[in-house]
Amino acid sequence: MNAQLTADEINSVRDLLKEYQPANKAIATLEHHNGNLDTSFEELWIEKNGKPTMGSKNIWQTTLDVVRDELCGDEGFRARLSDYTKSPENAVLLTATITSLMALTAIPLDPSIATIIVLYILKIGLNVYCQYTEPSDGKNLPPSN
Repeated sequence: MNAQLTADEINSVRDLLKEYQPANKAIATLEHHNGNLDTSFEELWIEKNGKPTMGSKNIWQTTLDVVRDELCGDEGFRARLSDYTKSPENAVLLTATITSLMALTAIPLDPSIATIIVLYILKIGLNVYCQYTEPSDGKNLPPSN
């Protein structure tokens, strides 16, 4: 699922996270890519870790898969995300959600990369992220033409 932030959403995040330095790089990258979260993630990932050598696998989708396994069952992360969505003007709650993601995941995430992932989850919703983006076993797919 490709999610994109609007210019207004980017401006809101910039204003909200102006005191959280790692978010500046994520926001600048989002602006450069017109709010495209997966392209922004990929640029930040390559800058931090180099070009992935995964063949045809997409580093964005692979990271979302790994993070999903770690986040979707974690009540602490759900609570932090829920607290933020109830008070979206609270920068401390958003920053806590980003740092919580970094602490929970087994893969080392740069704070700017974690910011992109949290913004993606906020954009599509945690329940959608945990269910819609989950790899399918093919049983629930519509018939192909």
